[in-house]
Amino acid sequence: MSEKKPGILRRFFGGIWRAISLVRHITFNLIFAILFIFILVSIFSGDDKVEVPESAALVLNLSGDLVEEKRYVDPLDQVLNESMGSEEEEPEILVTDLLKTIQAAKTDERIKAIVLDLSSFGSGSMDKLTMVGSALQDFKAAGKKVLATGDYYSQNQYFLASYADSINLNPMGTVLQEGFGSYPMYYKSALEKLKVTTHVFKVGTYKSAVEPFTRDTMSDEAKEANKAWLEELWASYKAQVAERRGFAVDNFDETITGLYQKLQAVNGDMTQYALDAKLVDSIKTREEFRQDLIALVGESEKHSFNQIQFKDYQAQVLPPVQYDNPLTEKVAVVVARGTIIDGSAKAGTIGGDTTAALLRRARFDEKVKAVVLRIDSGGGSAFASEVIGQEIKLLKAAGKPVIASMGAVAASGGYWIAAPANEIWASPTTITGSIGIFGLFHTLENAMPVLGLNIDGVGTSELAGLSSGLPLFKGLTPEMSGIFQLMINKGYDDFIGMVSENRGMSKEAVDKVAQGRVWTGTKALEFGLVDKLGTFDDAIAAAAEKAGLQQYDIKVMEQELTPTEQLLRDMFASSTVQALLPDAKESAFSPLLKNIVTQINQDFKVLEQFNDPKGIYSVCMSCTAVN
Repeated sequence: MSEKKPGILRRFFGGIWRAISLVRHITFNLIFAILFIFILVSIFSGDDKVEVPESAALVLNLSGDLVEEKRYVDPLDQVLNESMGSEEEEPEILVTDLLKTIQAAKTDERIKAIVLDLSSFGSGSMDKLTMVGSALQDFKAAGKKVLATGDYYSQNQYFLASYADSINLNPMGTVLQEGFGSYPMYYKSALEKLKVTTHVFKVGTYKSAVEPFTRDTMSDEAKEANKAWLEELWASYKAQVAERRGFAVDNFDETITGLYQKLQAVNGDMTQYALDAKLVDSIKTREEFRQDLIALVGESEKHSFNQIQFKDYQAQVLPPVQYDNPLTEKVAVVVARGTIIDGSAKAGTIGGDTTAALLRRARFDEKVKAVVLRIDSGGGSAFASEVIGQEIKLLKAAGKPVIASMGAVAASGGYWIAAPANEIWASPTTITGSIGIFGLFHTLENAMPVLGLNIDGVGTSELAGLSSGLPLFKGLTPEMSGIFQLMINKGYDDFIGMVSENRGMSKEAVDKVAQGRVWTGTKALEFGLVDKLGTFDDAIAAAAEKAGLQQYDIKVMEQELTPTEQLLRDMFASSTVQALLPDAKESAFSPLLKNIVTQINQDFKVLEQFNDPKGIYSVCMSCTAVN
């Protein structure tokens, strides 16, 4: 008996499926072949290693923002983006890697000078810039030169350039010192036009994190608080730059009228203005500056000065894999950078569970005798902050001292996780405090009818549907609002109670400097919110001293990559592999429009990260200065 043949439709769709499967297999095999070729190229690319000339300048052509911890970027996504012509929008430079590179150059007899090429350098808080500046001063103390050159110096770039022996400016260049400011975008009217209702529950007169969603302008209280710490930050900037450049603090122009009059005197020549104000030492073209370097370190085959670029030199002096000596005692470093969220998170965001797990690893590591928690965060989830705080208490109970080291910002939830430490160290320009609590809730009860939508049904109690988001569509009753406010009040009382217990202050004293108010590290020291002012290195030394360590290594506790992630990261870190990819095209997107879109995206990204189980947050959204 012959077999029954499948029907025509089955044969038709079966043929399509086989064709799809064939294409899929070919595609995956092709991808595998490309990856395999990349691996081979990486392995056998040793001959292309960049060598350091016997007499050379290290060119610190820094590209991106200076950070405590690089955010996680999937290695495969990164290389595919680059191959498609879309670079990482916000590249980052790890400050510890930069410091180690400068320190290596100091003792490298081949490196005679450092050239600061800061044209692509982005943001960097003053505490990080000061750390790099100290390393540059140490480099100069070894009898070597630091020279800065540029076409345009932003405020951050100029602060770093001020550490140089001399600053050169292109004849068509500009130096402009703007000062610091805080200018959030406000969404109240836009949300009203969209029929979105905003519900706010907060404690703290100065807790202004929710203002962009409830107002169209900055409140007087927020202006008062922000102006105080911004002026203190600006005064520190001016004092430091003036001392290094050898001019008076009043040399900075802070009014449009003053700048206009000085530019009138030089016929609008911004370059001459910078030279007259002693902001720069020379005005030279790129070729003229190049010739100066040739006279200092010699000429290369490419008719330029002998040099090695930052990334090439860093690859030579920093080991690709950090070796952990199993015999030495350790001071562990846990970096907490970014928004604090509940649960797990990749590097660049502080997951309550993730950071607690790193602290837990340090607690059970017999070689770790002390821990430094390096904080650069404006806060986030109150629940996640407490999860981290509980792990710090367990470290202390295990006999391991914990030092909190505040970076650029350690405010709101960032202060919450610092408070339980044995000691809190801050830099003078650290932004901290903002001890306050809020809840933010948007509902669409007015938008639903406009859209022709409705939610309806029944439940076994009035609470049914609460956790599934029913209030989003139905709105909040007065009683529900009251419940949320009671929870916020309790959260604030817990916050100041925790600070009171750990800082040895009365709750009344804490409340007096709390209320969401933001302070610099200098002011926080006066109020007893921090113990000492100092650098990250000072905090590490303090931790070692508390643990009674004379000889020790520093162990950075990091999230472990999967074997696949590590393979891809190592493979695509090869400069040879990257050279096989097409150059990325620079976006022609208007910089001003891009800034607006970026700010809106950042504001709503923060809202996306609001995942506290109780909806209670301790965040300082205005703790970043713009310049």
